[in-house]
Amino acid sequence: MKNRIAELRSDRAWTQADVALRLGVSRQTINAIETGKFHPSLPVAFRIARLFELTIEEVFVDEQ
Repeated sequence: MKNRIAELRSDRAWTQADVALRLGVSRQTINAIETGKFHPSLPVAFRIARLFELTIEEVFVDEQ
């Protein structure tokens, strides 16, 4: 599953650590999600979408 987290984060001049702090997860988790090595749980995906004031579909793209 692709995502736009790095792009959205960059638009706001936030670091991975900034996003991690706002979401209550580790920076390594944000890195793994951004690079596609880890897919977030549904609750974390919702928190990410809310953080960027977008829908889940606007942040995450299913590659089927």
